[in-house]
Amino acid sequence: MNDNTKKELKYFIRLLIVFFLFFFSSYLQYIPIMLFKIKNIDGTTSVLLNSFSNIVLFIILVIMYRKDLVREWKIFKEKSWHNIDIGIKCWLVGLFGMMAFNIILNTIFKANGATNEQAVQKMITAFPWLMLVNGGIIGPFIEEVAFRKAFKDVFKTKWLFIIFSGVVFGLMHVVSSFTSFSNFLYFIPYSSLGIAFCYAYYKTDSIYTSAFLHIFHNTSLILFSILV
Repeated sequence: MNDNTKKELKYFIRLLIVFFLFFFSSYLQYIPIMLFKIKNIDGTTSVLLNSFSNIVLFIILVIMYRKDLVREWKIFKEKSWHNIDIGIKCWLVGLFGMMAFNIILNTIFKANGATNEQAVQKMITAFPWLMLVNGGIIGPFIEEVAFRKAFKDVFKTKWLFIIFSGVVFGLMHVVSSFTSFSNFLYFIPYSSLGIAFCYAYYKTDSIYTSAFLHIFHNTSLILFSILV
């Protein structure tokens, strides 16, 4: 086995580990549940537990990708405004696609949006300012590392990476919460935004470009929900 093959195998195994951690990270919530013998989980407690699992996952991913994160931070700083400009353009295209697909799906199925979005809104109502940090900053950074960085290391072909990573990103937002076929189809709007973030990352070669826009997107929506 040559060095390139070993490197590719390493990236693939790391992707599987990240995917597993992301998908099953909610089980980390059982740690504080058992430690503090929590029996009744209301809205506020649910947000606290979710924040705990996200913080643990965040730390694990930072440790796993620490060298790459330092390197890509240097890349981002060298042309920060240029990278942000590319990111904003990609985000606007993705946002337009997300809004368009949401309107189409809402019109066809007479729905009120993805089940995942409704669950997030309940959490914002229960503990708004913690959700601003958890859902607005920590969550997006985790998703960028998990769905952008981990996938880019494995998929070297430009459009294979962009499309596959974007679609998986969309699917992961609905797969655990959809209750009908119409709910499942909301992976398309999420994928639209995910593809835009993938393209921004590929163009700038820094995870911080897509992370910055993802954080901006989520914090803006959460602040709007809190203040309006």
